[in-house]
Amino acid sequence: MNSESQDSDERQSRKSGAVEIRAARPSDAEAITLIANLPGYRAGTLRLPFQSVEETRQWLEKPVSDSISLVAVLNGQVVGNAGMRRHSGRQIHTAHLGMGVHDDFTGRGIGSALLAALVDASDNWLAIKRLELTVYVDNETAIRLYEKFGFETEGRLKAFAFRNGEYVDAFTMARVRM
Repeated sequence: MNSESQDSDERQSRKSGAVEIRAARPSDAEAITLIANLPGYRAGTLRLPFQSVEETRQWLEKPVSDSISLVAVLNGQVVGNAGMRRHSGRQIHTAHLGMGVHDDFTGRGIGSALLAALVDASDNWLAIKRLELTVYVDNETAIRLYEKFGFETEGRLKAFAFRNGEYVDAFTMARVRM
């Protein structure tokens, strides 16, 4: 990335207190991989253990169209990431999101800053009517965060994923703008 592009990225970033939210870039691959391999972060996602830097770099270098990938940076360290992907066709008005925060930085407003940036992009730039996600039923902290932003539980997905040797349920949640 040339310095002009990086300057543009930094101008387009948004600061929330001491946390900077900006577009993810291929140079973030190592930091995102480190976070993705932490046990707490991974427990809240569908990721397998031992994600490689190459896998992360690949999705950062070849982003899916109609998607946004963000990172949260605190004192120069990537401490969280989030993404949103718009659906297509008859669901063009919908998008699905996912996010996570470094195990050592939870409870500091980083998840709120990331989610606020995705909701803003959804509402004010992409005209998304329905923003949806899945969350494990035992992830009470994340559920409270999503509810704070207007997400409502729509259903329970039984045996949604195999995690740490057992099947776990998840809630499907959505925020629908009327």
